[in-house]
Amino acid sequence: MSETTENKEKLEEVTEPTNEEVAEKDIEQSEQLSVEEELQAKIQELEAKLEEEENRFLRLRADFDNLRRRSQLDREAAEKYRAQKLLTDLLPVLDNLERALQVEVASEDAVSLYKGIEMVYRTFIEATKQEGLEAIAAEGVAFDPTVHQAVMQESNSDKESGIVLRELQKGYKLKDRVIRPSMVSVNE
Repeated sequence: MSETTENKEKLEEVTEPTNEEVAEKDIEQSEQLSVEEELQAKIQELEAKLEEEENRFLRLRADFDNLRRRSQLDREAAEKYRAQKLLTDLLPVLDNLERALQVEVASEDAVSLYKGIEMVYRTFIEATKQEGLEAIAAEGVAFDPTVHQAVMQESNSDKESGIVLRELQKGYKLKDRVIRPSMVSVNE
């Protein structure tokens, strides 16, 4: 064969693929597409899992931060109100000292006893104030159910309705927490 016929045959081979070659190329292309589709699906699945895990991580982190914040607040409250139980137990002692100071004394011995009780009372009041205990104002103020406990109603036309007329038992707050409300008589 001559060179030109060989070149023609080669050109024909190159330019005209056989049915088998076309089928093989289609199969290869479809395999490549299906592999690409599988990879795309796998990528999407992994991205969805990643997003789900990120959300889970963020929720866990928020829960942890909330727990830490609550623990800190609990510790602060425990420190702030550490003396509450003791002060609550000592309130009847404080009431009895106040009652003892209301007694009128005449004899010289009673006066010296009165002065001793008064000194103990003042020291006691100073110690409780340093811990944050304070008496709740009652007489002459408007009734406040958060700090007052109404046990009686009286009628006094000189004062407005809802004003505390008498304090029957002192109430106390420890810092901003009421540990015993004032027992009061309220004007109708």
